[in-house]
Amino acid sequence: MLTEKSEIVLAGDVGGTNTRLAYFELINSRPKQLAMEVYPSRQYGGLEEIVERFTDTHAQTPSAACFGIAGPIKNRTCKTSNLPWVVKGEVLDDCLQSGQVGLLNDLEANAYGIAALDQRDVILLSPGQPNPGGNRGLISAGTGLGEAALHWNGDGYQPLSSEGGHVDFAPRNDVEIDLLAYLLESYDHVSYERVLSGPGLHNIYKFLVATGRGEEPAWLRKNLEQHDPAAIISRAALEQHVPVCETALNLFVSIYGAEAGNLALKVLAMGGMFIGGGIAPKIIEMLRRPSFVSAFWSKGRMTALLKEIPIRVIVNDQTALLGAAQVAFGRGASKR
Repeated sequence: MLTEKSEIVLAGDVGGTNTRLAYFELINSRPKQLAMEVYPSRQYGGLEEIVERFTDTHAQTPSAACFGIAGPIKNRTCKTSNLPWVVKGEVLDDCLQSGQVGLLNDLEANAYGIAALDQRDVILLSPGQPNPGGNRGLISAGTGLGEAALHWNGDGYQPLSSEGGHVDFAPRNDVEIDLLAYLLESYDHVSYERVLSGPGLHNIYKFLVATGRGEEPAWLRKNLEQHDPAAIISRAALEQHVPVCETALNLFVSIYGAEAGNLALKVLAMGGMFIGGGIAPKIIEMLRRPSFVSAFWSKGRMTALLKEIPIRVIVNDQTALLGAAQVAFGRGASKR
């Protein structure tokens, strides 16, 4: 049972694979976690079911709550991008008996969370020449692909949400043109998310096998049918050195770097680019190799500019929770 030592808020990170909920209190102006649970999202019919289960388990009345959700927020409602849910703020108000429930896009919550990170929570890929007052960018591949900007307002960074992961995939070479053509056989619209996500890595792998660019071992085919394909492919690339998996992961990393560079140009992220999401920490060995940063920099006349931008990988998987907590404590956006 939690004690009433200080104001308690409820924060949530709602993703297509998992939903994390946690109670926080504010200690020395920083959110301190008191209790957390992780729930497989698809085992529930909606966020309110998970909230009720969490509050039943950890009996506490939060003074406010905020949830970062994978999907666009409009009029305190979110139709989730990778779940069959519609999340409504007023339903959560009733569930928590509070009029203080906020909804954020998940990348917006991640962006708020950056301010609560320590040096140990990030890994530097490229130091660049940072401009302390420059904009920042955040790109996160996981179950889906999220993108956000952070604008310096003189006092701190104000996150700006987007659905940039759903913009058109732009191939850069013959292999990627063939990848686009392959995906257009299955999808009316091929976004970056169809390539840069867990399912996207599987799409790249299937393209390579289907077009004769790699051979699929029988044991691997069986594993892909029984387990999470993205995890199997990345593990086979990093640990078992299966050629087709290595090729798939190399292509994934190069496209990831290129789209991170695209976002850096769009928001002029001279304050730095952050790579978030669940995939990056698992493949950090690959991100440290030249292909990611080279693809990030490779923008013709803008290459010299992009080399000035620091690139960091976020390795704290609770960044979105921290960001949602920041907002619930009134340290970020107002309720929406």
